[in-house]
Amino acid sequence: MFSNSQVLSSTLKVRRSQAYKSFYATIRSLRSSPPPTENDEGYPSDNDFILSILRANPSLRDSRSYLASFDPRPITKPALVPAHDISIPSTVASESKPTVTQIPTQEQLPKPSPIIASILNPVIRRTALVKMQGPFTDVQLDSIARGMVYLEKLGLVSVIVIENDFISRGGQDERSAIVEETMRVVSALEKQGARARPVLGAAVRLGPKPGDEDTGATSDFSPPEAHTLPSDLIPIRSALCAGEIPVIAPLALDSFCRSVCVNANDVLGALAKGMTETGAVGRRQDSPGEVDLTPLRLMIINREGGIPSYARAGYPHLLVNLNSEYSYIHDTFHDEWQHTHPTSLSNLALARTCLAYMPPTSSAVMVSHRSQSSLIGNLITNKPAVSSSLPHALLQGNRKLTPHTPTLLRRGLPIHVVQTTSQIDKAKMTVLLEQSFGRKLDEAAFYRRLDTVLDFTIIAGDYVGAAIVTSERESTSSNPISYLDKFAVLPSHQGDGTVDFLWVALHDESYGLGHPSSANPNGGKEGKGEGRDLVWRSRANNPVNKWYFERSSGHVRMGDWVLFWCDAEKRLKIEQGRRGRSGLSWIGEWEEGRLSSWTDVVSRIPSSWKK
Repeated sequence: MFSNSQVLSSTLKVRRSQAYKSFYATIRSLRSSPPPTENDEGYPSDNDFILSILRANPSLRDSRSYLASFDPRPITKPALVPAHDISIPSTVASESKPTVTQIPTQEQLPKPSPIIASILNPVIRRTALVKMQGPFTDVQLDSIARGMVYLEKLGLVSVIVIENDFISRGGQDERSAIVEETMRVVSALEKQGARARPVLGAAVRLGPKPGDEDTGATSDFSPPEAHTLPSDLIPIRSALCAGEIPVIAPLALDSFCRSVCVNANDVLGALAKGMTETGAVGRRQDSPGEVDLTPLRLMIINREGGIPSYARAGYPHLLVNLNSEYSYIHDTFHDEWQHTHPTSLSNLALARTCLAYMPPTSSAVMVSHRSQSSLIGNLITNKPAVSSSLPHALLQGNRKLTPHTPTLLRRGLPIHVVQTTSQIDKAKMTVLLEQSFGRKLDEAAFYRRLDTVLDFTIIAGDYVGAAIVTSERESTSSNPISYLDKFAVLPSHQGDGTVDFLWVALHDESYGLGHPSSANPNGGKEGKGEGRDLVWRSRANNPVNKWYFERSSGHVRMGDWVLFWCDAEKRLKIEQGRRGRSGLSWIGEWEEGRLSSWTDVVSRIPSSWKK
């Protein structure tokens, strides 16, 4: 027989042994557990994914735009018959009257779980054309693949075309090297939890599409040297419908039906045209797994990053208006960039070709493999990482602006400047102003005043946006004030880059004059001259004021109005150099009394609207 103390001692020893084994097992499991960025299955964790979404910091308009493209499609519910109108006799044998089983009402029906609901009502999946321009190391490839998985979670499925700058063209081992590179990308995607399918057959055909031979002479871009037929897209559509990411080798069929290696840009251009034409036919509404083939984005992922800018000491362009800036970017591309960014201009041409076929709301992004997380921000906001319309001083000191900052490219609109009211199409301008402000314009009084005070007008496209600047004077002897009388963009073009394109042109013609970034050819001064302070007013409850606060040098309250201004950047730079380290903390002679003068002049400007 054992005493109570012996039993207690034995029990404690067993518990201590179990506790020690449990502690040791816990430490061992912690040492052998996967890194915190992955879960038990080895797939990417949701933490980085959620943080990437939060860093995008989308506005309400950005969120609405994203949901408009990816929101679940509505389900047409069948008409429900009231339960008391239908009765089903029971088949149970009984001498009594047959029982009647009532059909449950809609409220009584069990609700499906969120997982089942997401399966029955999936988000609309859209496609992105992706040029993966290597070579990349395994670590870099894993990072890019993780970005592709994140985009797929948000509803954007990548159609990837492989390119490797180190593979010699026409070499004996070119095809085997391309196949090997394709399989590397497939393996990297599957390692991150995605399902990928290699497409090792020719996805396009060399030469123009039958019937399109004469379009190249009339177009303002270089058409691709390949095309697709609907049957060529079957492997891509099949992969997308099966929930797989197609990874395409840059191969094409020649006139002898031989599969030959071609430039990836030709494959991407042909796919942009073919997928857009096929997507325009319409997605079958009765097939939940169907994917809209129309490309929503073009993504060029490389080792160079964005296109270097002449105005930012080689740092990338932030937002490119291909319609009006394409030629000028070519003209200002420095010779040394041919070595540091050898494919920037060819990728610029690729973006213009693809966006010419894709919907007007589509955009292209040129991004370094180091900035793959910025793809999420671009998808949700469809905006550059840093707004190009911010004051130059803010852009220079912005931490987000690095050599690896992505370049966003849009098809854009032509921008031109006119100096007289006779050059303005008054009917179109009236429609623009009334639709933008939601008020009725007093046309006779408005244009009569412009005849005497107009400085210049910037017009975007066919009057989808305009900025009207006037010269106002306190007296006949005083210096004129540059006053932004109207800044308007059609509601249908708000959020597509037109606002930024228009404000950049406004900067070039007023407070940005004399700065290298203002030398854009738009029919105006092309950066020549002295910068002038720009003044404007906005109602205190205008929701656009947040945007104005970010772009102005200062503001002051005027009752129900807020007066904004932008200081001439060239003068600010000279003044800052003169004061040295003391900064701009005191009021100079050129600033004395200007606020009261501006307030007096602006308060006397008559309203342009009918009461």
